Amino acid sequence: MDNAATTPVKKEVLDEMLPYFTEKYGNPSSIYRLGREGKAAIDDSRNKVANAIGANPKEIYFTSGGSEADNWAIKGVAFANKKKGNHIITSKVEHHGILHTCEYLERNGFDVTYLDVDENGIVDLKELEEAITDKTILISIMFANNEIGTIQPVKEIGEIAKKNGVFFHTDGVQAVGKIEIDVDDLNIDMLSMSAHKIYGPKGIGALYIRKGVKIHPHIHGGAQEKNRRAGTENVPSIVGFAKAIEMACENIDEHNKKLIKLRDKLIKDIANNISHVKLNGHPEKRLSNNVNFSFEFIEGEALLLSLDMVGVAGSSGSACTSGSLDPSHVLLSIGLPHEIAHGSLRLSLGDFNTEEEVDYVVENLITIVDRLRKMSPLYENVKEDK
Repeated sequence: MDNAATTPVKKEVLDEMLPYFTEKYGNPSSIYRLGREGKAAIDDSRNKVANAIGANPKEIYFTSGGSEADNWAIKGVAFANKKKGNHIITSKVEHHGILHTCEYLERNGFDVTYLDVDENGIVDLKELEEAITDKTILISIMFANNEIGTIQPVKEIGEIAKKNGVFFHTDGVQAVGKIEIDVDDLNIDMLSMSAHKIYGPKGIGALYIRKGVKIHPHIHGGAQEKNRRAGTENVPSIVGFAKAIEMACENIDEHNKKLIKLRDKLIKDIANNISHVKLNGHPEKRLSNNVNFSFEFIEGEALLLSLDMVGVAGSSGSACTSGSLDPSHVLLSIGLPHEIAHGSLRLSLGDFNTEEEVDYVVENLITIVDRLRKMSPLYENVKEDK
């Protein structure tokens, strides 16, 4: 139940990758047959990724994943356009791949505006437009939030950016394969993608860069990726990524229909059977597979460990498991107090989850929450007040 963190590689994807480890292993820069086979595989993969988002294949650049794509988009545009301006706009609920990159740029002479979001995690379009100055060079707002599943008004954000002559980047890591995307229709200039969120291999992703975007090369060295990202290409993973995105986008409606049914059942069953809970994220404008609840009077880490003991993998709104005592920046940004944000749980569904598994999770959640709350003096006080 943690498919937003990662997904298994589907058999069809693995089968597509295997020949490029042993049989067609040539360096794509080599001119002999083995090399040409690798080059042809990359070209074919670039076409598939481009088709999935309505782009031109020449606008697709392969990376090691979403974080690298985010870093390249932000830093690359910032340093390439610093003579025009030094102002960047983003939001407070972005992935750390964006936030930490923006913090780095702030230490290097750039100004960054971090937009607030409402209680559902959506940016205010009026505030966005008012934040634009004659020094603004880039807007970066994520497509869909990785924690609470909220989908941003991407098309409207793109229109604002285009009208004001500002580049627009969106972190689409959670959205690709779950939402139909046409970069031209949505006015997107750059889009980050990652394979392992859509049943592809880890360590491979891509950055869509619209033709005409002024951006610095990311890695210097060889001539790979049109002289913008040096290094011998990871052919097997590129092929796997292409197969994964092709499969995800071919069956996107079918995937979503199943996932929405399971998601809504999970939300309903938790809300109906456990008291003092709050659904985080927009109730309708949310990813088809995302469920995020805050459970009052409970620590998220204890909830996660208890679920793990019964074979359920989830993610907490608390960052305790990553060595920090601070609750999620996303949950704090939507207005949750620290004590409630600490008791949050994200369950994210995937293609292989079943209705029986949803029932199993809810059944165990009821028992676990009851047991943990019996240890909470705060909960005992609430019961006595009632």
